[in-house]
Amino acid sequence: MAIDVKELETLPLEVVGRLVDASNATLLCKLQGTEQQVIYKPIAGERPLWDFPDGNLASREVAAFYISDFSGFNLVPKTILRDGPYGEGSVQEWIDVPEDFDPVIFGQSTAPRLSDLALFDALINNTDRKYGHLLVDARGELYGCDHGVTFHSEDKLRTVLWQFAGKPLSLDQIEYLQRIQSGVDRGYLQSLITDQEINALDNRIEALLRESALPFPSQDWPAIPWPPF
Repeated sequence: MAIDVKELETLPLEVVGRLVDASNATLLCKLQGTEQQVIYKPIAGERPLWDFPDGNLASREVAAFYISDFSGFNLVPKTILRDGPYGEGSVQEWIDVPEDFDPVIFGQSTAPRLSDLALFDALINNTDRKYGHLLVDARGELYGCDHGVTFHSEDKLRTVLWQFAGKPLSLDQIEYLQRIQSGVDRGYLQSLITDQEINALDNRIEALLRESALPFPSQDWPAIPWPPF
């Protein structure tokens, strides 16, 4: 069942567990009075990153959802910024993934929606797209999670989805980019990321539309995050 945004925004969070493999505080919660689960990442639990000195990871998570939702990519679970048991943080809809789903096998495929995710990562300058961040629910819908290290003003794209490098953009993908270019709420983005990062986003959109193809790996930095899972 899809989560109700009003409930996501207003119902108290009950902590039921912690994702111990996460490098920052990542808590599994239930929305009080429901069976709906969410992921809560309090800003207070973030480790400082030397190459992301501005803002916080939680706001970048929300910015990634906003771009995904506004453009029509629809690849990021509903994500908001709100208060919680350990202060303000990002709260994201939990996606149930079937036990037999293998993200590595899927992530090495050429599933059409993976191409969209590869483009989305290039758009938001994702520095950390790992196989473990790929989620496919029981209906076959693809989502990506963990977008805290995105939108840097310098090119830092690192991903495991390089099988689409050089692939021409589809008409739908071009429309996604043009929609952002023509109507994104810059004022709202300014509450989440810096002006310099918004300008860099504009530049990436222009470059992607100009090339009309997914980018190739750079030779200037590691192209794949480590570990890749």
